[in-house]
Amino acid sequence: MDFKKTILWAVFSMAGLMLYNNWQVHEGKPSLFGGSQNNSAAIDKKGQPTSIDTPRVLQSENLAAPNQASNPIASGIEAAEKFTLQNEVLVLEISAIGANIVEARLPKQLTAENKPVELFQYTPTHKYFARSGLITLGNPDLPNHTSTFKLMQSGKDASGRPFAILMSERNGTKLEKTFTLNPGSYVVDISHRVTQMGANTNPIVLYTELVRDGAQEQKIGPFDGAFSASTFTGPAVYTEKEKFNKLEFTAIDKNKITIPTQVAAGDPAWIAMVQHYFASAWIPGDKTVRDIYAGKIDNNLYRIGMQIPLGVVAPGMVVIENARLFVGPQEESLLETIAPGFALLKDYGYLTILAKPIFWLLENIHAYVGNWGWSIILLTILIKLVFFPLSAASYKSMARMKEVQPRLLLMKEQYKGEPQKLNQAMMEMYRKEKINPLGGCLPVVIQIPVFISLYWVLLSSVEMRNAPWVLWIHDLSVPDPYYILPIIMAASMFIQTKLNPTPPDPVQAKIMMYMPLVFSVMFFFFPAGLVLYWVVNNILSIAQQWQINQMFGKKLTK
Repeated sequence: MDFKKTILWAVFSMAGLMLYNNWQVHEGKPSLFGGSQNNSAAIDKKGQPTSIDTPRVLQSENLAAPNQASNPIASGIEAAEKFTLQNEVLVLEISAIGANIVEARLPKQLTAENKPVELFQYTPTHKYFARSGLITLGNPDLPNHTSTFKLMQSGKDASGRPFAILMSERNGTKLEKTFTLNPGSYVVDISHRVTQMGANTNPIVLYTELVRDGAQEQKIGPFDGAFSASTFTGPAVYTEKEKFNKLEFTAIDKNKITIPTQVAAGDPAWIAMVQHYFASAWIPGDKTVRDIYAGKIDNNLYRIGMQIPLGVVAPGMVVIENARLFVGPQEESLLETIAPGFALLKDYGYLTILAKPIFWLLENIHAYVGNWGWSIILLTILIKLVFFPLSAASYKSMARMKEVQPRLLLMKEQYKGEPQKLNQAMMEMYRKEKINPLGGCLPVVIQIPVFISLYWVLLSSVEMRNAPWVLWIHDLSVPDPYYILPIIMAASMFIQTKLNPTPPDPVQAKIMMYMPLVFSVMFFFFPAGLVLYWVVNNILSIAQQWQINQMFGKKLTK
């Protein structure tokens, strides 16, 4: 019996510690566990870019020594002329300085104020944008993200796709960037056309970068972000060999990151900038060797980039390198269609092995019922059915424990001051009555990974964002605005407590009575979808436990 209590207290203590740690991180305080989910370790100094704004050429098998020359970032991006490119789901603003994409709005993803989410921004308080350009081993500056570009052509191509072509020329090298949007797509096709008009015997390198400050994402609603600080925000890289690797901003500050600095020709690879619900990523072609780098370029300003060697471009020669830029939500079904490993942008944490099938099942249920709230309820019923045999055995064990409760109290009085004899008498009674004192713990312990996995599913799934259920629940991804679900959950936990056998220790009995109140307060800050799952689970558990108790009807102590 004492061992059972120890396990339960360990479970409750660990759950409380995890919840308190999430709250600490949300309040901007350091994690109790020292850092967050991250696959980073130590930095590989080879090929690490310097802290200058324009990247240097990295050392690769086909490239020579690095060039230390650089240009400072252009200072007039905010005031520069901008060109708009848009489709149904994406509105881009391309700056004449560098032909950088400095603004990206998502009309289908709305804020609490019913305005499009602004993913890319270039403002005095927040910088997050995509850029590209050319560098070389020689001294001449080539068109890069600081150059002035001219709009050469815009409109719709023969397929009806909106496009814009911007051009810049420096030291005899011309760079044309063509931006093309497909209907209903968050992926931008970007073509870099390099024309050599002068004599340049040095190899040219194309770089593509994502630049972002180290701040957590902007809150999109009054409650949005309440627990999103626990999700990862920062650069990430995927390669066929190393798979998915996240790079913490703090790790970049301390030069404690590991990234695959070179990707072999033919191997898929991409770089990304990730935040809660949304991401951006450069996906270059994979026909040539590519170099990956990350670093800090200014105070609280970071980048992750990829370099693609174009080789020596002879006078009159034209080289075209195509890439894709994703700017959008982390919708799992969408990500899976874009590039190898792209679905990893939606991060479920350490319990991915459970979270992915849970989301798959939830998504398939939603395909039939068309409402995420009812989908969560049906998912809860299915999970309860899976655990039914285990739960039934547990509730039977608890019902038997309640049956023998008067005998336990008599034993406690009989062997008062003799704990060893008390334990022997209790074990003997359990053996004769065929009661497992740990039987009631197992379902609680087993359901905790499922509960945490569902927590990450609801926390990470942009599909749940702005998803209504019924009446006052207009968004399952944020807390219940009127705290009705947490109150119902507290009531259901109280009923469960009354159905369970009362602990013989008066102090423990009081703690178990207060436990529903403590948990309901914590659940005030949880997404409504998660509380809905727990409420339905509790109601089903109460019905199941009541029915089992009825089987012991006349024997049970009221």
